[in-house]
Amino acid sequence: MVISYTVGLLPYLLAVAALIGLIFRLLAPLAKLPGPWYTALTSLVLNYHEFTHGRTLYIHRLHQKYGPVVRLAPNEVSFSTADAVKEIYMSGGSGYDKTEFYSLFTQFRTRTLFSTLPRADHSYMKRYMADRYANTSVMKPEVLDGVSSHAKDFLKKCLEGCAAVSYADIYIHLHCFALDGVTHQLFHPYGTHANRDEKDFRLAKEMSYHDSLKSNFALYYMPWASDVVHYFNPPKPAPLTNDYVLKSSAGSSPSPFSLLSKLQAQAKATSMPPHYVPAECKDHLAAGVDTTGDALCFLMYQLSQPTLESERIQGSLRKELMENPSTPFDRLPYLDAVVKEGLRCFPPIPMSMPRYVPQGGSTIEAHHIPGGTIVSCQVYTVHKDPGVFPQPLEFQPERWLDAQGEIERNRWFSAFGAGGRGCLGRHLAMAEMKLLLREVYSQCRTTVSDQMNSDMEMEDQIIASRPKGQCCKLVFEKVV
Repeated sequence: MVISYTVGLLPYLLAVAALIGLIFRLLAPLAKLPGPWYTALTSLVLNYHEFTHGRTLYIHRLHQKYGPVVRLAPNEVSFSTADAVKEIYMSGGSGYDKTEFYSLFTQFRTRTLFSTLPRADHSYMKRYMADRYANTSVMKPEVLDGVSSHAKDFLKKCLEGCAAVSYADIYIHLHCFALDGVTHQLFHPYGTHANRDEKDFRLAKEMSYHDSLKSNFALYYMPWASDVVHYFNPPKPAPLTNDYVLKSSAGSSPSPFSLLSKLQAQAKATSMPPHYVPAECKDHLAAGVDTTGDALCFLMYQLSQPTLESERIQGSLRKELMENPSTPFDRLPYLDAVVKEGLRCFPPIPMSMPRYVPQGGSTIEAHHIPGGTIVSCQVYTVHKDPGVFPQPLEFQPERWLDAQGEIERNRWFSAFGAGGRGCLGRHLAMAEMKLLLREVYSQCRTTVSDQMNSDMEMEDQIIASRPKGQCCKLVFEKVV
């Protein structure tokens, strides 16, 4: 009798519990923040956009409607100001601690610099490898000569493609270039030459096309169901990449400027985990291919548009390059403006980089945010604030040459992240982009092929963003 009575009450007890939970969420501090009503109750709408490659644009639309502070879920808030970037990512040197989201980026079951969560551990790891990516190291001839050689390989491959089939698919060849550039820095003399070696080309293809977004997000939200997730949506297969990294990481006598030489020396002097060296190298490899390759792809496609404005910009760039053939690439103002505008419009990592608010809470944009809340700033949205970047959707390199507003523009520019946990390879990436563009546009004019029918909209991946169609057909025409 008692059991029957209790079972009969169960639906009502569950309903009361649900109602109490609903009331608590509606009375929680975050419920008072701007945002759609449903975000105070559930994260399901946000999750839907994540799983369908649309998180970035969904959050951007919310900011356009609700302003610089938007509640995304019962325990998650997005901000879109430079002051919020400074607080979240730069306070205390490296900002707030990372969330478990970054655990998705372990390699060989080992945490790397990027996937290390506590700030103190990250600072220790960064200290012994940061010098390899310092601008003084990147600007050494042994680094720049290698990158320049790979830029020549890229242009040669594209011209051969145009001669054979009237166009070149720069999407894959730029990923090859990025692979060659980062492996030169990581492993020299064991780097790749993917634009002229078939084996290395297959490695670049393996790294450039697989879609692992759904699998990774499923693991993030349902780690207890990892076996089921892997069964229906296996993780990114990378046998060629793993084999290359493991063999190269074990190579003897790497070049003194390489990251491998520093990691091997550190491994001998300390008690590192067995797979730490290859894990760290693979992480840098993955970070350096898609980001640089996709950023260049979006930028060259923009420069090649059949509009008078794009033709003018490409002509101005070519004029500067042809008139200053011996000027170092970092002293060419228009080239720098083109690259920065490309990174503003098409940031290689446009999405939110989530962090935990410290215990005790913080004040961000005049709102008190409780400790443990997930907060972030989305670079895509920060870069499109019309008060800082007038006509933000237009590609205007000249905005970076205007002294008026220069300090504020640079304060809001965060294509490589911010603070102590920003992109370690930013100087290498800038050098790669500028050397590649100088090689191409000092000699050629590029236009969009009439056979180009692929979608060039930005498509979210787990952390980066790539052209949706993963193909970009351009025509290269020699002008000198």
